[in-house]
Amino acid sequence: MRQFLAEKCSQVLSILHAGRWLGPLVVRVVFGYFWLETGIAKVHNLAGFTQRFMGWGIPFPAFSAALSAWTELLGGLLLMLGLFTRLVTIPMIINMIVAVTLVVSSNLMGLDDYVEADEVVYTLIFCWFLMAGPGKISLDTLVARWLGIRTRD
Repeated sequence: MRQFLAEKCSQVLSILHAGRWLGPLVVRVVFGYFWLETGIAKVHNLAGFTQRFMGWGIPFPAFSAALSAWTELLGGLLLMLGLFTRLVTIPMIINMIVAVTLVVSSNLMGLDDYVEADEVVYTLIFCWFLMAGPGKISLDTLVARWLGIRTRD
């Protein structure tokens, strides 16, 4: 019985290992689409977004709002494509740090509130992409192969 369970577990793990490319792909495409969509909405209503920045007391509100909106739009698109994934996560992380620091933190009272804040979760996902990369099915991987750069995927 023990041998039978070991064999079945091994088979299941082999199947899961063969499909390990699917997780990063799905998360990258869905998460990227989320940011593309929010970026498009902010770019299309830049005046309203700028007003929110003014209300939050963010310096240079027109410039900052436009920079944030376009960062989300272009960052989301590049993330979906898996192109410049590690590079694009840096401005996205900065965007989230600014949001947490200047906007969200005034409503957070303790560690539980920070852990539950969407912006903190988004920052962690961006950090994961920064460290792990886009996964096997991405334009980054194709470009790396074309350039002869060996990847671990």
